[in-house]
Amino acid sequence: MNTSHSSLFDRLFRLSENGTNVRTELMAGLTTFLTMCYIIIVNPLILGEAGMDMGAVFVATCIAAAIGCFVMGFVGNYPIALAPGMGLNAYFTFAVVKGMGVPWQVALGAVFMSGIIFIVFSLFKVREMLVNALPMGLKMSIAAGIGLFLALIALKGAGVIVDNPATLVGLGDVHEPSVLLAMAGFAMVVVLGYFRIRAALIITILALTAVSSLLGLSEFKGVVGSVPSVAPTFMQMDFEGLFTVSMVSVIFVFFLVDLFDSTGTLVGVSHRAGLLVDGKLPRLKRALLADSTAIVAGATMGTSSTTPYVESAAGVAAGGRTGLTAVTVGVLMLACLVFAPLAQSVPAFATAPALLYVGVQMLRSAKEIDWDDMTEAAPAFLTIVFMPFTYSIADGIAVGFISYAVIKLLCGRAKDVPPMVWVVAVLWAVKFWYLGG
Repeated sequence: MNTSHSSLFDRLFRLSENGTNVRTELMAGLTTFLTMCYIIIVNPLILGEAGMDMGAVFVATCIAAAIGCFVMGFVGNYPIALAPGMGLNAYFTFAVVKGMGVPWQVALGAVFMSGIIFIVFSLFKVREMLVNALPMGLKMSIAAGIGLFLALIALKGAGVIVDNPATLVGLGDVHEPSVLLAMAGFAMVVVLGYFRIRAALIITILALTAVSSLLGLSEFKGVVGSVPSVAPTFMQMDFEGLFTVSMVSVIFVFFLVDLFDSTGTLVGVSHRAGLLVDGKLPRLKRALLADSTAIVAGATMGTSSTTPYVESAAGVAAGGRTGLTAVTVGVLMLACLVFAPLAQSVPAFATAPALLYVGVQMLRSAKEIDWDDMTEAAPAFLTIVFMPFTYSIADGIAVGFISYAVIKLLCGRAKDVPPMVWVVAVLWAVKFWYLGG
């Protein structure tokens, strides 16, 4: 690369200071991109279930991810990529829009408001205090519960699990091509992941799409084409429908889930990259502002909450140490805009293996729970199982907070409950009592 360009990048991202170079950072960005680009296919499919235009959501996904990556790279200077979050998009569609009957425009308004709250909380360091105040067991159980929730969505979408009047759920027709292909795809992504193939998820999705097209199960619409219009979702937030108690709780859940997800990812990936100083993140406020800004930008474009991606760890493992890694991912996300026909060719069952695999990764956080202490284990267990069994991330979080406070109180350990947990538990209890589930 031209020496002057290298010098410019070195000044912008402090490459020499971080013991890296342009080539390493670019390769790290490509590695991260290959591990997370499945989202540009999966996100439109999930939000499309909410009645949103899939072409517009595809564009919104690429642009929101790019904006988040650019802000994280240029302002925060961290090798952490952002994109619309898995779990948050499922909550948006299946809990808020389909579960509560809320128009997707109002749900987008809730995402936008959660982003504004994030920005305010990040500026005044309230966000850091909130995260530090919450027990590890609750934080980890929320991630694990979302993993099971994603698994249920994947299995249901592929026809592996079906409605059964006698037992609520049952095994689907295992002779169906979609079921067989989804299960074969999961085996494929696990094997590829085991052998550390960076693009395991996107390879699996594309392979299943190709097989589906050859078998006539879905229509192949091409690879490259014109960029779809973002007009159907751009600036479509509806704020008038937000002024109800139930929607305030929705904003709170968007805020709470992304709070743990984003902060945990920032700390975890930065730790793996050796960027922590005395156990803390330098420039943390800038990093937090990056994902807060991305949430607001994403809602404006027309997608659910944007969050840091744990797949950024792949880029870190490849040597990424600065914001140039994130900027590289952002550029590649924008380059994907011309691949809209390919994204629209992917059948729903082809994304099931990716959802299941992400579910496995999220469920791993359960090992951080203190299972030997029943006052920690029981609330964590209830949080985890209530999410898939009630088909609601919000209800799982609510039951977790309430049970944590009540169990600690009844066991004579009320002093172990942080004040913030009491506040949240009481708010959820009041909501259930007066408004129901």
